Amino acid sequence: MADISNNFVGIKSPNPFWLASAPPTDKAYNVIRAFKAGWGGVVWKTLGEEGPPVVNVNGPRYGAIWGADRRLLGLNNIELITDRDLQVNLREIKQVKQDWPDRAIVVSLMVPCEEHAWKAILPVVEETGADGIELNFGCPHGMSERGMGAAVGQVPEYIEMVVRWCKANTRMPVITKLTPNITDIRKPARAALAGGTDAVSLINTINSITGVNLDSFAPEPTIDGKGSHGGYCGPAVKPIAMNMVAEIARDPETHGLPISGIGGITTWRDAAEFMALGAGNVQVCTAAMTYGFKIVQEMIAGLENWMDEKGHATLDDIVGRATPNVTDWQYLNLNYIAKAHIDQEACIKCGRCHIACEDTSHQAITNMVDGKRHFEVIEAECVGCNLCVNVCPVENCITMEPLAVGVMDQRTGNPVSPVYANWTTHPNNPMAKVAAE
Repeated sequence: MADISNNFVGIKSPNPFWLASAPPTDKAYNVIRAFKAGWGGVVWKTLGEEGPPVVNVNGPRYGAIWGADRRLLGLNNIELITDRDLQVNLREIKQVKQDWPDRAIVVSLMVPCEEHAWKAILPVVEETGADGIELNFGCPHGMSERGMGAAVGQVPEYIEMVVRWCKANTRMPVITKLTPNITDIRKPARAALAGGTDAVSLINTINSITGVNLDSFAPEPTIDGKGSHGGYCGPAVKPIAMNMVAEIARDPETHGLPISGIGGITTWRDAAEFMALGAGNVQVCTAAMTYGFKIVQEMIAGLENWMDEKGHATLDDIVGRATPNVTDWQYLNLNYIAKAHIDQEACIKCGRCHIACEDTSHQAITNMVDGKRHFEVIEAECVGCNLCVNVCPVENCITMEPLAVGVMDQRTGNPVSPVYANWTTHPNNPMAKVAAE
């Protein structure tokens, strides 16, 4: 059987599935239940500095986006860091680590952007025996208004400065958690690396308002008639998260920097995709909050079975395997041509492909042939956009079939070329013409 044990910047765990810093990791009771269910590690909910704990709202803390079947697609969260006493958290972390030595315990931290504040909290966290720390530079609400969280994560110079403070004052591995609320994720990652971080984790939540109550005209969740932006997470953010992971993994300046992938991971397949794009392990939150801690058992079994089926012996066999295949648009092969094909036996004749193509695309699918309801691709009009594939309710009924080299493309009247050609060499590109001259 495949070995899915994980060694992330020296932090060992029996599998790559960690719970992210969030309500599920707020106290020993939850963490112990998670470990019993099979989670490989946790990032303890963010601790603040010594003194009066933060005060969270006492009303609704979540807004949601659902699919048509009421499946939770996205969650908006306005909760802040832990509102439990620092010393209580530290005692619990120490005890849980002693009781579960084979599991990873990383402690998320957020204190004011002042060196003395970091110097004060690092030794007391280190004394617990925790395996590492995660710097919360991502929280987009509440704490950012106090100059912490995303307020730091959006300024690369601050990131580098705080990481340097931490690396100078602790033996523990430092993982820097990045905010997605930024134009170019590579810049904070480069700053964290320059500061000496051992790894980055991403993404933290995305600034959002998930809905407005049209009776009270207040954003959801509503607190005494008012609402606020919060952090968006869940399956809906997965595509954004994977792109940002890939951006860091393939950036020449950060290539090789360990990444803990976060964002909408619900199944083993999600986790495998993140790792294929360069993540060394993954962190999960919304899926656990939706389905409970035992969901990790499906993730573990699914990942092991897939790896066995494909002949992957360890996680090293899959981490980063997809990264070389991520490229910029300008390098895509413009001589590659594919056409949609409809399996007539699988087709249920719903007509969704025709309507989508007729109204919003390229009028390349029939709806009537010889007076009968019939859906078929008109190759001379098909540009290979695959919209029909994505709107078809029958899996694999419509597929994209590449044209072989030398076959005539009925749309252009030209044979498929065997030569790789991209936009940098295309004759329609003014820059290519300048280069040729």
